[in-house]
Amino acid sequence: MQEKWWHQSVVYQIYPRSFQDSDGDGIGDLQGIISRLDYLENLGIDVIWLSPVYQSPNDDNGYDISDYQDIHPDFGTMADMDELIEEAKKRNIHIVMDLVVNHTSDEHPWFIEARKSKDNPYRDYYIWRDPVDGKEPNDLRSAFSGSAWQLDEETGQYFLHLFSKRQPDLNWENETVRQEVYNMMNFWIDKGIGGFRMDVIDLIGKLPDQKITGNGPKLHEYLQEMNRESFGKADLLTVGETWGATPEIAKLYSNPARKELSMVFQFEHVGLDQQEGKDKWDLKELSIPELKKVLSKWQVSLDNEGWNSLFWNNHDLPRIVSRWGNDKEYRIESAKMFAILLHMMKGTPYIFQGEEIGMTNYPLKDISEANDIETLNMYYERLEEGYRKEEIIESINAKGRDNARRPMQWDDSEQAGFSAGMSWLPVHPNHKEINVSESLADEQSIFYCYKKLIQLRKENPIVIYGSYTLLLEDDPNIFAYIRAYEGKRWLVCANFSEKVQNLQLTEKQSINYPIIQNYSRKQYDLADLTLEPYETFVVDLNPEKEI
Repeated sequence: MQEKWWHQSVVYQIYPRSFQDSDGDGIGDLQGIISRLDYLENLGIDVIWLSPVYQSPNDDNGYDISDYQDIHPDFGTMADMDELIEEAKKRNIHIVMDLVVNHTSDEHPWFIEARKSKDNPYRDYYIWRDPVDGKEPNDLRSAFSGSAWQLDEETGQYFLHLFSKRQPDLNWENETVRQEVYNMMNFWIDKGIGGFRMDVIDLIGKLPDQKITGNGPKLHEYLQEMNRESFGKADLLTVGETWGATPEIAKLYSNPARKELSMVFQFEHVGLDQQEGKDKWDLKELSIPELKKVLSKWQVSLDNEGWNSLFWNNHDLPRIVSRWGNDKEYRIESAKMFAILLHMMKGTPYIFQGEEIGMTNYPLKDISEANDIETLNMYYERLEEGYRKEEIIESINAKGRDNARRPMQWDDSEQAGFSAGMSWLPVHPNHKEINVSESLADEQSIFYCYKKLIQLRKENPIVIYGSYTLLLEDDPNIFAYIRAYEGKRWLVCANFSEKVQNLQLTEKQSINYPIIQNYSRKQYDLADLTLEPYETFVVDLNPEKEI
């Protein structure tokens, strides 16, 4: 496989509204991000994935864009954006823009024009259908609850919205729409950005009349055209959010020969704690063997025909240390376990802001504390369906998107160092103990574990290009695998439980020295080893000398 700069890179996702406020209005902004670039440089990341900062009415916190080439005043100005790009470059950090082109805001000028009349020149920028028997054209559902069709009273037709009714879907069959999108992308490329993260990009090939949403027949044709017309002319990182991807589909996106994207986010592991055939709010216990099976499949299946993205967290997901770890007694140990397990795999790792200090979920007591549109819609829909309030709140506390969107915890001051004013979403009370200031002062903190993992990736090709072999496939608690490259072999081993576990491997060399670990041991006897709760380590199986 041809080497690319983003193969050894580590990406840090910033949710701008919650990262750092510079002007005291309680909302994070671009100048706030600029003020924290030295912190990110210290961590060692190479790329910032910037969640949307475009002009938006914020029906879905910026993922409803009303002007792709302007900055929302909450975040600053285009001059601030230009400064961020330049200041990041000085620190060898690329800015990857979040690109939302499956839909726009209903306040985008295109849609304002489109809904004026059926023969408006912009009408075909969106997807309109006549009523069927006085009702919606079909039973397509929105990801945010309810029908995916909204009646426009003025013209008597329905428009499609796979998300909020204020997020009308663009018509990608319209060549003019596609060219408008590519022109906009080139506007940002000319500014010097490092690439794009593409929101729900697998939906742009939809055929709503056939009720095909993801992976439509023209999807890859559109992406290849996008590549030719925009980022394919530059050496950029492009990652697609593809909820329906399998390894075979992922190869279509990310095989370099096909000239589409650098990589995709796949979400198969994300759904392992939800009940079969139901949605994300219907919870079940995580099976560790199932998690190992899914992650290992993605490690092995893409081989050299594609590239993987590695993540536990993002702005749409709860904090992993609360979700599948232990965010109380073993918060530090389990947070480091997740870090080591993921960063030693093949692919480009993504860190979501606060993950590197072990930030946790924020349990709600009442729906009045929720902000997220998906959460609010689900709550009232399920109340009508007869669910108990307590049951719904339990699901929200486990899976709600607000969990990830709480302000970044910088220090132990009243607003956690995030803002001089009252933050837009309340800070977590545990910011007194869990914050950047405390982490930087403790050499054994989660932060320094992440920093070392990033350094190991840059210095060791085995982490980037090594093969992957799963061990102890059916063990209910231990996740272990071997990375191998040019005669080197590294063992990664984790106790994925809060109970002591015995590890038995058949390696000839029984005494090994840690490359990285989350407990303090000078050596590991692989012939006879008892692992503490969440204990995780990496060792070289055939070192030339003691590490």
